[in-house]
Amino acid sequence: MSLTKSVKVGDLLMGGEWPVSIQTMWKDSLPVFSGPDDLRLLSVIEKMSDLKRLGCSIIRFAVPDISAAESLGLLAGRSPLPVVADIHFDWRIALRCMDFPVAKIRINPGNIGAEWKVREVAVKAMDKGIPIRIGINGGSLPKDLVQEHDTVEAALMAAEREIEVLESMRFSDIVVSLKMNEPDEVIRANEAFAARYPYPLHLGVTEAGPLVAGIVRNTAALVPLLKKGIGATIRVSLSDSMEQEVIAGKEILGCAGKNAHGVRIVSCPRCGRASFDTHAFTSRWMNKLYSLEADISVAVMGCVVNGPGEARHADLGITGAGNSVLIFKHGEIIRKIDARDADKAFQEELEKLLKEKAK
Repeated sequence: MSLTKSVKVGDLLMGGEWPVSIQTMWKDSLPVFSGPDDLRLLSVIEKMSDLKRLGCSIIRFAVPDISAAESLGLLAGRSPLPVVADIHFDWRIALRCMDFPVAKIRINPGNIGAEWKVREVAVKAMDKGIPIRIGINGGSLPKDLVQEHDTVEAALMAAEREIEVLESMRFSDIVVSLKMNEPDEVIRANEAFAARYPYPLHLGVTEAGPLVAGIVRNTAALVPLLKKGIGATIRVSLSDSMEQEVIAGKEILGCAGKNAHGVRIVSCPRCGRASFDTHAFTSRWMNKLYSLEADISVAVMGCVVNGPGEARHADLGITGAGNSVLIFKHGEIIRKIDARDADKAFQEELEKLLKEKAK
């Protein structure tokens, strides 16, 4: 694919030759903050910092009313991540959000209203230097288009309408998303768009489902597109936590050969041979490991059949061995310990490995 134009979103550049970024969406309603020292505000900022360490580059917030816009305003100026305001129905909320240092505005052509409202949003966005994402959603397409066209063509036409309005104003800081529930429709819509327009694409599957189903549907849609060079940023929509969305995004990018840096965790599924609870250990360590800025592989195995033998490639691994636990590096056993000391010993060896890698 030919390169798309680059769009600046806060301190992040997307499109062009820039790496594909990962984003998520805040799962709860923003409270009405009492001021910059509100402990709830500080808690949100701390959570966003954790997400950034995990690999998230952008975060989006639903802004259903003006009070939410005010809360987002307090947050945007102190956020460790570029903040995107997600606007439906009322263009005036978008206008208010842009009084604050938001990084991007998302509008939905299916419900934002008349063209003059879009133009008002665009005028202020140009003045503030804020990009607009045209967020097409298969479940809320303009009714006149849905009546006469299939979902993919209706989505493309909805995007085209908004692009024509913005381009007529010489507004070009545009990002587009074409999200549907069926992976095949997502692929067809984004391939067609990428062949027609130079604007960066935000990829995703809408209403993808709970953790397993959602990851499967997102992977089926996003990996083929990413391998063709289509997509500037991804959001793995899941009925699960923001952390799981970010981790799934990292794994999808890795599978597609995009931005595959960071820790890679391999772990066995556990069976009757296991003498080590791989599930519990992986759950305790997963977020911490994915937050490390190190290109290493870590293996968590349940028995001596899978580890260290089948996991000999791992930079660091841990496995059960009867009543004991083994820690190994590149297939070589370096420690044998009591299972109760597994976390402490693993922490010690991980710190040694990271120091070695940093030299």
